[in-house]
Parts: sequence; structure tokens; C-alpha cells
Amino acid sequence: MKVKICGITNLEDALVAAEAGADYLGFIFYPPSPRAIEPEAARAIAAHIRQTMPNPPLLVGVFVNETADFIAKTLDETGLDLAQLSGEEVPALAGDPHSPIYGRAYKAIRPATAAEAEVEAEWYAVNPSSVIRHPSLLVDTYHPTLRGGTGIAVEWGIVVHLFEHTPGIMLAGGLTPENVAAAVEQLRPFAVDVASGVEAYPGKKDHNQVKAFIVNAKRKIDN
Repeated sequence: MKVKICGITNLEDALVAAEAGADYLGFIFYPPSPRAIEPEAARAIAAHIRQTMPNPPLLVGVFVNETADFIAKTLDETGLDLAQLSGEEVPALAGDPHSPIYGRAYKAIRPATAAEAEVEAEWYAVNPSSVIRHPSLLVDTYHPTLRGGTGIAVEWGIVVHLFEHTPGIMLAGGLTPENVAAAVEQLRPFAVDVASGVEAYPGKKDHNQVKAFIVNAKRKIDN
């Protein structure tokens, strides 16, 4: 089970999450978010992690309705590995081989119904066998205005079919150290993502919660 700790804004939180076993760290480049970070700060954190850790986690930039050229430039300048597309981006942004972020981006969806989940997965899911080390899709909680970090859990009944038939999905939305093991057991995702569920306050992680989340998410599941 892979774990993404998202909404990283400072080096201390990044190091705690990485040393606790996080597989991905997320940096939000969306100014309205209370967890937003400037590219220069993300670049400094990324450089430190790469210089001090022999097997660092993958570093993910979270973008909302930016162009592929802007995203590619930001990834290159900050030294991040992947882009998470959390707006209303068109499927070609990640799925077109001619896109400058092809092979290093995946889409976040927030379906309101099971039918919407099926349609969006068909549009956006990237074949995980054709890319390296990242999800095919991220499924988050529906909200009419917020782009994630709501603290509201995904209604599992809406998305359970996706997890049964679409490989490589990362689950987000309302996960906490207390409920992540149940989510993993029921949905068997490729990875889980948390931001607000392990915070002391928006933009600052509770380190004990981060560690507990990672332990509980990676707990062995009996087949």
C-alpha cells in the first residue's frame, strides 16, 4: 500500500512524512488553498530531501486548471516528479503522448454519482502499465467549490465499482488514522492520500498523526 501525504508546506513536515514511510509528498500550487506553497519553497524542500535521503518519496505538484506548458515548467524548475491535475483539465493534458506532461501526470476526479465516476474514469484514467510509479487516477470527495482538502469522506458506494475494475487508483477524501485501515480493506486502492486528516491546523502537520496514518494504511491485509 502506497501513501501520499499532501499539503506539505515546510521542510520539517516533509522529513517526518518521508522518514515515516510516505511514498509520495504533495505540494499544492493553487493559491486559494490554505496549504499552498510557493515554487521556490517547494524546490528547496525537494532539493534537501533528495540530498539527504537515499530513497526519497516521489514528489507531486498539485495544479488546478493550469496549462501543460506551465505545469511542465514548474515540475522542471522545482525538481518534482509528478503532477496531479485537480481542476477541470481536459483528458489530453495527461493522456496525449504529445503533451509535455505525458507520463508524469494523473487526474484527480470528484464524482457526485456512480455514473459520473464511471464516465470520468473512462475519460481520464491513464494505463498504469504505460507509466512509471504513479497512479492511474485519484478519486476525491465531491464538493461544488473546493478542490480537495475538505475533510469529508468519499461515499464508498459511489466509487466501489471503479476500484474493482480500474487498476492504479489513489483514494483521497476524509481519510484519517482512524478510518484509513477500513478504507484500504474495503476498497483495496493502489494508494491513499491525506492532507487535512493529519493536520494540527491547515498547512501544518501533526507528526504523530502522520506516523499513525502511514502505519495504519500499510497494515497487512489478509487475503
